[in-house]
Parts: sequence; C-alpha cells; structure tokens
Amino acid sequence: MEQAAQRYHCCATCQHFEVIKEAGIKTTYRCQRLGYQTQPSYQFNCWSPKASVAAKIERERQASEADGPERT
Repeated sequence: MEQAAQRYHCCATCQHFEVIKEAGIKTTYRCQRLGYQTQPSYQFNCWSPKASVAAKIERERQASEADGPERT
C-alpha cells in the first residue's frame, strides 16, 4: 500500500463507515459492508476510501511524483 494511503487507512475514511446516533443512546459506528460494529480508528484489509479521501491521496501522489524521487 502506498505511503499516503497508509496514513488515511482507517474505518472513519472508508466509504462503508456509518455513524449511528440515536437520542439518549451512545453513538455507535458500523461497517455497512461487513455488518460489524467498529471504531473510527480501526483498520481492515477491505478498506475502500471515500471519494474525497481517494482524491486527496491522488493529489499527494501526484505532488510527490512532481517533486522527484525521495532522497535519503
């Protein structure tokens, strides 16, 4: 996985992440695809970034390519 994608890889940035708020009940988080209760910071291999996150990753990738290879 690319370095930029690794930084954003978590349930909160996945297109299947769902926040469930009910009056008088604690907020819960769920993966719509898997049907599991989750937390925003959890990571799973099935991660599919939201469109806005994918666009940001792509912009960062293009910017890093324009800068040339990294020097160590």
